[in-house]
Amino acid sequence: MKSHTKYLTFNIPARMDFVHITPKVQEAVAESGVQEGLCLVNAMHITASVFINDNERGLHEDYKRWLEELAPHEPISRYQHNRTGEDNGDAHHKRQIMGREVVVAITEGRLDLGTWEAIFYGEFDGRRSKRVLVKIIGE
Repeated sequence: MKSHTKYLTFNIPARMDFVHITPKVQEAVAESGVQEGLCLVNAMHITASVFINDNERGLHEDYKRWLEELAPHEPISRYQHNRTGEDNGDAHHKRQIMGREVVVAITEGRLDLGTWEAIFYGEFDGRRSKRVLVKIIGE
């Protein structure tokens, strides 16, 4: 069994945004040499996420609007978490909704995604460096 680890680093200038990372994850799969296995993609920060969905700008704008309606950034006083001096209580909620990680099968050396599926990094408290773990195991 082979194992390969790669870290992707992002520094998103906006407070909230989504980045299509499928090509970078596929690059890690190719580096691994794994032909049949699994690929875990994990946001390593509690105010960021990794998720799979359609790579369509309108959908991403809908997500931003929906997430802001569910967990608005302001007023920051609405979150007890922010009483610690933070201002990112909303980002923790948004991450919880969008998820921490995805696992994708690897078949014949490629990510085995559905027709419209793509992998995204979701940022909810940007303007600083954050990492994503890509862990590949298989034969």
